Amino acid sequence: MTETMTSRQVRSPVGDPALSDLGLFTVLLGAALPLVDFFIVNVALPDMGRDLAAGEAVLELVVAGYGLAYAVLLVLGGRLGDLFGRRRLFLGGMAAFGVTSLACGLAPDAWSLVAARIAQGAACAVMLPQVLATVQATTSGPRRARAMSLYGATAGLSMVAGQILGGLLVAADVAGLGWRTVFLVNVPVVLAGLALAVRTVPETRSQRPEPVDGPGTVLLAVSLLTLLAPLTEGRAAGWPLWTWLSLAAFPFAAAAFYVVERRADRRGRTPLVPPSLFALTSLRRGLVMILPFSIGFSGFMFVVAIALQRGAGLGPVAAGLALAPLAVSFFFVSLAGPRLVARYGTRVVTAGAVLQAVGIGLLTLAFWRTWPEPGLLALLPGGIVAGAGQAMQLPVVFRIVLSEVPPARAGVGGGVMTTTQQAALALGVATLGSLFLSLVPSMGMRDALVVTLLVQLAGIAVTGLLSLRLPRTVD
Repeated sequence: MTETMTSRQVRSPVGDPALSDLGLFTVLLGAALPLVDFFIVNVALPDMGRDLAAGEAVLELVVAGYGLAYAVLLVLGGRLGDLFGRRRLFLGGMAAFGVTSLACGLAPDAWSLVAARIAQGAACAVMLPQVLATVQATTSGPRRARAMSLYGATAGLSMVAGQILGGLLVAADVAGLGWRTVFLVNVPVVLAGLALAVRTVPETRSQRPEPVDGPGTVLLAVSLLTLLAPLTEGRAAGWPLWTWLSLAAFPFAAAAFYVVERRADRRGRTPLVPPSLFALTSLRRGLVMILPFSIGFSGFMFVVAIALQRGAGLGPVAAGLALAPLAVSFFFVSLAGPRLVARYGTRVVTAGAVLQAVGIGLLTLAFWRTWPEPGLLALLPGGIVAGAGQAMQLPVVFRIVLSEVPPARAGVGGGVMTTTQQAALALGVATLGSLFLSLVPSMGMRDALVVTLLVQLAGIAVTGLLSLRLPRTVD
């Protein structure tokens, strides 16, 4: 029996103006900045380490601190937007992102950089949930479908473009600033974004503002921290006792969070993450798909950046440009995504998983045959095919996740989705990255890279199988 999913055609509440094309561009710019900055540091880490005399554990905190603060606070950021106004939180979050980017670029030492990155991640958590909530509240029907497709395309392209941009900026060494430009470049972009947002982004908020759930917020933060902190820092720190205690505490923290949220939901209160939200089949199944996809995506980007620079001896520009075919392919295929979905439904996601698997397989073969000098031409076919496959998955899954979320809960729905994605991105770096780095001493760079990519292929297979359970159509 074919299962059909349709978006709830709930129009924006009376008084909420429609989002113009320029307004959509502005909020999508806000969506791109956090993801670009998650990946932009990958190719800049070696230069940061040399300049700041920072060890591997501290450098991992530059990545992990940002990701942890970002993931932990996302749902809260969505709730605050529903409560105080999404435009207001979007502007505040973007301004804070600009200030913290400046602090990162001017950091005098490694620990100052870590602190600034944590603050930068918190700023992203305030800004990003307002993007999806604003789209949900100010669009409907085909316009919402188009906006969601563009959001998914922006997210995927930003993750690849960030690494490419990082390589170009480090190599350009503008004014002798080196790696600092990967953060300072955000400042003029933020200033332009704020000027646009003031004029083009309408103010919206929930018709029934819901108070912040204090116990739920604390327990969600504890749950994510006990899982992500030891996984991201454990290998570099030598797996001290605190990492194992933290991992052991995770299931108890997660269980306590679920019990508290379910109890609040049943008593008519407003939990941070309403368990009833997961009654939506589209949201539940879409979130399950986001996990393996994002873990594989971020792990791949991190591992390839390290392998090309440390193993193949490529500079930051060449390492970044090696991924350019993937980015170009992702961009053009994502533009065709809405038409493909309209014709073939969510089976486009399954086809995308197959294409991505073929592309990663071609890249694995290219690394195996050409190492230690993997030329850009050898990586071209795999990059193009993998990018096309990813573009057929991510934008569509984002649309599916939020398709049935009512506008009144747009903030919390967007927060849950982006929290899932961000936590998975951090897990990808922690798991696949740690696997790769732990294999290098015994197997060598090439074999460690091949094994890691084969593990990613297994994850892509899981994603493809999960896609078969998605509703057949999406409006």
